[in-house]
Amino acid sequence: MTAAPRPTRPDRLELGEGIRWTGTGVVLVDILAGGLLTAPNDPTAPLHIVAQLPVPLGAVAPVAGHHGAWIAAAGTGRCLLYPDGTVDWLARPEENTGTPMRMNDAVADPFGRFWAGSMAYDADEAAGSLYRLDRDGTVVRVLEGITVPNGPAFTPDGSVMYLADSARGVVRRYPVDPVTADLGTPEEFLTVREGSPDGMVVDVEGAVWIAVWGSGAVRRHLLDGTLDRTLRLPARQPAGVCLARDVPHITTARVGLAVPGDDDGALFSVRVDVPGTPTPACRVDAARLPSATGSQA
Repeated sequence: MTAAPRPTRPDRLELGEGIRWTGTGVVLVDILAGGLLTAPNDPTAPLHIVAQLPVPLGAVAPVAGHHGAWIAAAGTGRCLLYPDGTVDWLARPEENTGTPMRMNDAVADPFGRFWAGSMAYDADEAAGSLYRLDRDGTVVRVLEGITVPNGPAFTPDGSVMYLADSARGVVRRYPVDPVTADLGTPEEFLTVREGSPDGMVVDVEGAVWIAVWGSGAVRRHLLDGTLDRTLRLPARQPAGVCLARDVPHITTARVGLAVPGDDDGALFSVRVDVPGTPTPACRVDAARLPSATGSQA
């Protein structure tokens, strides 16, 4: 029987999301505060701030071949964060829209492409999109008409992508062409009736772990969508989940709660019996990357 997750660190985040295990450590973001943080190996130590942006920061992935550099879904697009604090913007596809927009969740797939969703600040119906940053530096809008995109999450071989539209309570599954990265016809994986599907991760068995906002729970669903197990938290708004080997780390949020509880906004950890794999690195061709002396955010 899995023990109940408990917070051991003193931090309480406003909107903790985008949590990833890199293979050597755990990174996460406080979205609206624009903070990129790491979790020290000491489970009682405070989170460490790596970078601070003046715009919302949805999620990051490490950049292959550039130690300490991150590709980030932030503000209205994608940027590179360097260890010295330099920020280089690669694209801002949501900069000049009629609706105030921001980037939300994002992840690199096993082939090194970076996928990021956008949403309206006010979560306007169908205002969001899903973008893909290809290895040649091209940014492609691959889906639109999403309200609040979360995920995407990929199977370890990169052949399947899961994407949640949190506002509609639905998680869809898309086949992914390994060469072109084109998405095939989606199928509905599941609909969440109580709460909203938020951050997700796929384990080595192909099951999907979903942080269910508003439910105080993280759920593991098998390939056919069947609910396998539920991790209950003493926090109302689970927002992100990663698997560091056999330890799920779960972010939660305080934002929107009139009276947050002591554990709302905490980072939770617990040991389970199935492992995950490290988040892939983004592999943009080196010639496409700006130098570390580019413009600040």
